Amino acid sequence: MIPSNDPTPSPFGTFAPNAAQAAIIRLAHGSRLKRGVFRPWLSRLVNLLRSGPVDVPYQGASFRFYHQASATERGALFNPAYNLEELDFLRRHVRTGGTFVDVGANVGTYALALARDVGTDGKVIAIEPHPVTHSRLAFNTMASNTKQVRLVAAAAGPSDGELMIETDGDNLGASHIVSGTASGKAFKVPSLRLQRILDEAGVTQVDALKIDVEGFEDRVLTGFFKDAPESLWPRAVVIEHLSKDEWLADCIADMRARGYVEQGRTRSNTLLVRG
Repeated sequence: MIPSNDPTPSPFGTFAPNAAQAAIIRLAHGSRLKRGVFRPWLSRLVNLLRSGPVDVPYQGASFRFYHQASATERGALFNPAYNLEELDFLRRHVRTGGTFVDVGANVGTYALALARDVGTDGKVIAIEPHPVTHSRLAFNTMASNTKQVRLVAAAAGPSDGELMIETDGDNLGASHIVSGTASGKAFKVPSLRLQRILDEAGVTQVDALKIDVEGFEDRVLTGFFKDAPESLWPRAVVIEHLSKDEWLADCIADMRARGYVEQGRTRSNTLLVRG
């Protein structure tokens, strides 16, 4: 069964932090409490003060964060520098009028942040298959007035068709593709090749790409680099490596063989540029 979400959300600002919530968020921003180990505790405290989401700015965009069951949304709410090293790397490689591709866009913490950098004449392709997460991404895109962002409600995959996705109840952002015998929590989503997604969006050149699909990165990228024209190969890539043990092929090694050079590494991601 596909999870549902509110089809008619209240306008952005409806859930602006109340005074007590705002004080806790400010305290986290200016202290060590913004670190990951403290965030679930802070989230519970903010929720006690008023249950439900929180409407706040993040990286120049407008977000409604459902922080209670999403590690990504907790991170962005309580840490203003969340994923900042990766964002700064991507910003160095996107140009005004260029294209940024976000594979596994979640609620838009990369896509909407980079929308300002490509500008109104550029393109952001935000790919997110989970229906609840995609609904939140769509709301945040609308609230941020980022018309250059194109949303794709599908999973990027090795072929066009369908895939099974399973959501983690305590962390919606860690939903992942499942193969073989799926559990009762899994449901079908459309699947599209990355090259097809780019072709249908009219993309002819990619400045930068971020991919975070919970161990499915190799299935998305290996076929793409094999089949896509080099003109579509991104100049810079941020790829999550936390689930690389689930890869069937080492897609980072494949990129290195194609001329990409590692320029940095964070706890979660490898940063590469095309040589």
